[in-house]
Amino acid sequence: MKIITLTVLLAMWCVPFYYANAQEVSVSIEKLEASKEMIIKEEKEALKNEVEAINLRLENNEITQEEANKLKNKAAEKHALNIENKVAIINNKIELKKRNSNNVEVYHDGKAFKVEVFNDGEVFSFSHNDIKKFDLRTTSRLVVAVGFNNLITEGESFNDTEIKIGGSRFFELGWAWKTRVFKESNWLRVKYGFSFSWDGLKPDDNQYYVDTGEETILQVHQQRLDKAKLRVDKLIFPLHFEFGPSKKKDFTNYFRYSTLGQFKAGIGGFVGFKLSSRQKLKYSLDGSNKKEKIKASYNTNSVVYGLSGYIGWGWTAVYMKYELNPIFKNNPVDQHNISLGLRFDL
Repeated sequence: MKIITLTVLLAMWCVPFYYANAQEVSVSIEKLEASKEMIIKEEKEALKNEVEAINLRLENNEITQEEANKLKNKAAEKHALNIENKVAIINNKIELKKRNSNNVEVYHDGKAFKVEVFNDGEVFSFSHNDIKKFDLRTTSRLVVAVGFNNLITEGESFNDTEIKIGGSRFFELGWAWKTRVFKESNWLRVKYGFSFSWDGLKPDDNQYYVDTGEETILQVHQQRLDKAKLRVDKLIFPLHFEFGPSKKKDFTNYFRYSTLGQFKAGIGGFVGFKLSSRQKLKYSLDGSNKKEKIKASYNTNSVVYGLSGYIGWGWTAVYMKYELNPIFKNNPVDQHNISLGLRFDL
């Protein structure tokens, strides 16, 4: 009953404003009609001035009669098009005002009341409804990760690794979507997408990788190596469950959940496949610098999968991923790639 009474009062309140609005629209349309005459007058005056200037150039023998005629025709065509375009703009404004002069909308305490009126001012209908709050449940961001890479060898301590600690690095670039799990809460999100990953391994003690056909092993190079790096390029598809607090921000007709400056943690995994693998060697031979780029399979697995997770604040997090599949297919001892670094959700 309270809503009906309020709606009726609003309708009664809006009707006088409609008459005032209709009168304002009428005056505005008259001004627009008058402006069309002004446009025509101004363009004709501008054309007259241009023709006089052309005649003056003709009298001073700066141009020929034929050139003068061409310039006059061009000027006449230009101002005729100016009139046509400007009048069309005015006509569109008039039609727009006529078409939108019959509806009145009033907003009160989060409610939208709409009053529809006939051209003679009679109230036709009125209604009210809640203003719809637009909810963007899924967002997306660019993901960049960078850090250190190494191998965990089955049956060996990490301290015994033959890979340079701190010298081997990885870089990841991708796109991630984040979807809120619950309708009224943002404490749990699903994060998914795709990433290109470049994982580098630099052997220690002047060693490099050799594919014997049956397995991939490390051998000492005959020359003193300035650089030896095996790089495996991959396309992976991560999936994480992300949790952490967020702030709900209300606006006029929409709301958002913001995790800016908030703690977050994600746990999940990834699957993907290898794109390519190659080894780069640098060394000196007979006083000359040599570079070798060898693109080969190196017995690396074509399919990759593993576990990953991150913990951080805002758009920065400490990031770790571990491949459950061995990096080399047929080696007698399994070695698994592990990465640790920073992840940025930009």
